[in-house]
Amino acid sequence: MAWTRYGLGALRRVPWLLLCAAALTPALACDGAGHIRLRQPVPLSAQEKAEFAALPPLRVLAADAPPMVSYDPDIKTHTGIGVDVWCFIARELGLRYTILAEQGLSVADKLRQVQQGQADAFMPLSPTPERAQLGLFTSPYYESYYAIITHKGRPLPVRSLADLAPYRVGMVKGVALVPQVQAIVTPSRLRLFDQASSDGLFQAVRQGLVDAAVYSQDIFEEKRYRREYFDLEIAHTLRDDPRAYGFYFNPSEPHRRIVAAFDRYLAALDISASINAHANGEQQFIERYVSQRRQRAMLNTAIAAAAVLVLGLSLAFLRYRRMALLLAASNRQILQQQQALQSANQELERLCLTDGLTGLANRRAFDQALQREHLRQQRTGAALSLLLLDVDYFKNVNDHYGHSTGDDYLRAIAQVLKKTLQRSTDLAARHGGEEFTCLLPETGAQQALLLAERIREACMRLSLPNARAGQRSLTVSIGVATAQTGSASAEQLLDAADAQLFAAKRAGRNRVQACVLSVSGLALNVAASSARAAPDPCT
Repeated sequence: MAWTRYGLGALRRVPWLLLCAAALTPALACDGAGHIRLRQPVPLSAQEKAEFAALPPLRVLAADAPPMVSYDPDIKTHTGIGVDVWCFIARELGLRYTILAEQGLSVADKLRQVQQGQADAFMPLSPTPERAQLGLFTSPYYESYYAIITHKGRPLPVRSLADLAPYRVGMVKGVALVPQVQAIVTPSRLRLFDQASSDGLFQAVRQGLVDAAVYSQDIFEEKRYRREYFDLEIAHTLRDDPRAYGFYFNPSEPHRRIVAAFDRYLAALDISASINAHANGEQQFIERYVSQRRQRAMLNTAIAAAAVLVLGLSLAFLRYRRMALLLAASNRQILQQQQALQSANQELERLCLTDGLTGLANRRAFDQALQREHLRQQRTGAALSLLLLDVDYFKNVNDHYGHSTGDDYLRAIAQVLKKTLQRSTDLAARHGGEEFTCLLPETGAQQALLLAERIREACMRLSLPNARAGQRSLTVSIGVATAQTGSASAEQLLDAADAQLFAAKRAGRNRVQACVLSVSGLALNVAASSARAAPDPCT
């Protein structure tokens, strides 16, 4: 029993008021732990399990930062990606924990509580050298970017943090980017909000008290739909400064062992289902809107039915009854037809834009997205990158193992693309046969090359047998092309990526070839690239 470590006398000395208050503290909604999957088993000794089970309950602090952690004050419950991951690993390790009650503390205040031992852990948190000196970080489980947020009616010409110098800027106190902003914006123009909630910050932007807010892009996107901040917009995403989020512990020796165990599990987790489940602010807004429209439609139908009822009673009871029955039957038939038509249209749209084997977008959906993003690049001048991926010696797989195994291999590669491309703006598609494409808006050449290398390495880690290939396992070759200006056409970008893929095949396969389109948009000569070198220009 947990109380035997302290003796029954300690239990008698605990005031009953504190026991009652414990029942009112927040909880974690651990149903979402079912979204978490292990890609591979994690070894855990019996001694480790016994040690973790003997520890007193961990005191955990959390921030309202959807989709990682979202707090519902009505039911006093935390949910989110971080909650799912925490619940899953804590259950695997046999850890006990309690969530400390919300007290309106800022992020900085909560960090001090962890660092000073008043709490054991905090989630979510982005690592910084200063924080790492006073606490322990686990490996990250989620990555995001900061964004500059402005009022739609008061746009600002900002493309980097340095552009914020002449403006009034708001931030939440204690977040990792505060020191960088303080180095750019003078104290008289920088306003830090002490409360843990971000509502005051966004209201200040709305009311013109500050010109811009610097805030996590993913968290803002979720809050924008949940709180209906549709008069605010993201003026610029700070992609040069990505932020990874993990769990933060007090630097005690037992916590070091807990962090080491957490890291082993985090390296083996697949959290894609949790991300899909919790990054749903837009979907929730649409559901509320549809529900309101449905209520209005029902009200209008009820009014019409009442009018028909009054008219029928004025004519005759029998006539009214007959007409009412006919009207009810007609409404049911119309509703059934509308529902059948809507379901058929949705299914048709899905089939038209989805590859039936892999579940990725199909060639038609990719072509539409390429034209759309190319037009956007023409307007904005932002970089646009394209990856063209081909499975090496795939014919040998079909010939040796059969087409059913070949289909399984294609589905496995599709899962790698889904896990690697985590931005909502990125698109992975099956181009045809064993070829796949990845469309990366607002992605520079170096970033696209690094992403391609991650995909290639992840496909190798699948260790799918290919007995007739040179490496005896399945590999992929990837061609990367990046348009830095709006001069290249969509066809030229695709041709450049195809040329790079051909060069990768010709150079021995299982490699990435990349280039940057020249101002003329031509892609005649290609050069080899790797993740440790910048892509060559396509001259």
